[in-house]
Amino acid sequence: MTAPAHADIISRMSTSVKLDVHAAGTQASRIGSSFSISGSNIDTTDGNTAGVVSAGTITSGIYNPGTISATQDTAGSAFSFSQSYTQADTVPTSAVTVGSAPNFSNVTSTSAGTAGTLAGTVTSAHGITGLTAGGAGTSATGQFVTEVVIGH
Repeated sequence: MTAPAHADIISRMSTSVKLDVHAAGTQASRIGSSFSISGSNIDTTDGNTAGVVSAGTITSGIYNPGTISATQDTAGSAFSFSQSYTQADTVPTSAVTVGSAPNFSNVTSTSAGTAGTLAGTVTSAHGITGLTAGGAGTSATGQFVTEVVIGH
């Protein structure tokens, strides 16, 4: 006769409930200034000197390119001139206070969650009861995990 088969069986069970109330948050990105100018068959002036493109000025972190005028080199000839400018967001002089958002070009702000009726219970029999969504900005997750290991 042959010996009977032998194996160890291990069983694990776990149950959990996770309740989250999300905090308020603000994310902001400040953009910087940009200025470009290009042309051909033209003369430029910054209003003071011919053939000059002004270096501009920076005040409170914002670049001001100044006024640039262009004059065609040869009347009736082909020419091109273009300039573009993006103004920067102002550099803050102090930290933003809680609940306010800076005056930046790119801001995402979310309000705090409200627990409201947020609830969940795990019973001694691994049951999940009373899993209830709360107010805005909340989440409720119930989980039951079973693991069975059969080994020698």
